[in-house]
Amino acid sequence: MTDHTHQAAAHVEASGAGHAVQVRGAVKRYGPVHALAGIDLDVAAGRFLVLLGPSGSGKSTLIRTLAGVERLDQGQVTLGNRLVSDGARHLAPEQRNLAMVFQDYALWPHLTVAGNVGYALRRRRLPGTEAARRSAEILERVGLGQLAGRYPHELSGGEQQRVALARAVVARPGLLLFDEPLSNLDADLRERLRVQIATLTRESGATAVYITHDQSEAFALADVIGVLDHGSLVQLDRPEAIYARPATPFVARFTGLAGELPGRIVATEPDTRPATDSDPTDGVEVVVQVAGRRLRSRAIGALAVGDEVTLTVRPAATSILAAGRAAPFGSLQGVVVDVAYRGRGYDHVVTGPGGTLAAVFDPRPQVRGSTVEIALDPAGCIAYRTSPQQPTERHYSNVTTVSISG
Repeated sequence: MTDHTHQAAAHVEASGAGHAVQVRGAVKRYGPVHALAGIDLDVAAGRFLVLLGPSGSGKSTLIRTLAGVERLDQGQVTLGNRLVSDGARHLAPEQRNLAMVFQDYALWPHLTVAGNVGYALRRRRLPGTEAARRSAEILERVGLGQLAGRYPHELSGGEQQRVALARAVVARPGLLLFDEPLSNLDADLRERLRVQIATLTRESGATAVYITHDQSEAFALADVIGVLDHGSLVQLDRPEAIYARPATPFVARFTGLAGELPGRIVATEPDTRPATDSDPTDGVEVVVQVAGRRLRSRAIGALAVGDEVTLTVRPAATSILAAGRAAPFGSLQGVVVDVAYRGRGYDHVVTGPGGTLAAVFDPRPQVRGSTVEIALDPAGCIAYRTSPQQPTERHYSNVTTVSISG
C-alpha cells in the first residue's frame, strides 16, 4: 500500500467520518446487456443507503463497481474527495479504504475467528497489542468472544456471518458494502443480525451501501433507498417517501402491494388532508371507477377525467367491513378465496369483478367462499396512468406483499 493510501485511511479512522459517494454516468455492459445504464448517485457521508431491486436490476454490478471489483465502461466513481474510477483511472479495492460483507461469508478457512478479524487490521500497521484489543472488543460486540480460537468450518452460518461483519467494521473503513449478507440465514437469525449490522455500522460512522431484494429488510435498515430496474436508478429517496409516493408502478409493486386494479378517473379534487414527512402528497385526490364502484385515491402525475389508470393498493389500505357498515372512501365486493393466519390476525385473498387483492387483513378469519366488502383507504392507494404496454388487469395470488406503516 502506498503512503498516500495509508494517510487517507488514517485520516478517515481518526475523524470517524465515512466517505461521501458520488457516481456519475455509470455504464457497465456485458455483451449486449446493460447491467448499468448511465446511473447517477450521491450518498452523503455517514448515510446508510439500501439498493433495492429484483435479480438482474444492476444491484450487484453497482456495489462491485464501488468496491473496485468491476471496472466501468463509462462514467466516474468518487469516494470522499478521491476519484477512484473513470476512463483512465481504476484504483484497486485495497486502495479505496472500504470493507465488504458477502452473502457467502468469504472467510479464510485456514485462519481462526480471531485471525480472520485481525487480518483486516494488518494494513493499518497497528501495534500488535492494539490490534488484539480491537479484535477482541469487536468479537465481544457480535457475541463471539468465546469462539475466537475456532475455525470457520466449526461455526454455524450465522456465526460465520457475524465474523464477516466484525472483520468489516474492525478496521473502521470509510465505506462499508453489504452484498445481500442475510439471504442465507433463517428468519430469526436475519432479524438479529440485521439489528447488529444497523447498530455497528452507525456507531462506526462509515457510509454504508447495502443491496437486497427484500423490501422489509430495506425499509428496516435504510436512511435512503434506491430502487433499481434493468440497470437504471428509478427512484432515490427516504423510505417514507418511497413507500408513500412511489415514482412508478414498478416501485410500488416492488415495495409491497395487495394488488392492482384497472379503472378510470371520474373526478379530481383537492386533497384536504395535511401533508406530512411520511406522506408528501401533491395535494390532488382522484375518484377512480373500478368495476362500477367509486374509490378515492392519490395520483402520480397529471391525471384528468376520463384517463384510464391502474390503481395500486397497499396491504395497509385494505380492511374488511363488518356487516352493515359503510366505507367513508368507497369499497369493493369480492369473494374470499384463501385465508392465512399471521399471528396478529388473518390475511385474506379476495377476488372480485375488478381483480384480486391479497393480504387483506382482518382480526377474524372469513370463511372461504364468503362474500365480503373491502374498504380502501386513499392514503394507501395511488393511481397511475395506464400505459399502452401495461396490462389492464392483474391477478396477485402469488404476489409478495409487505405491511409497512407510512
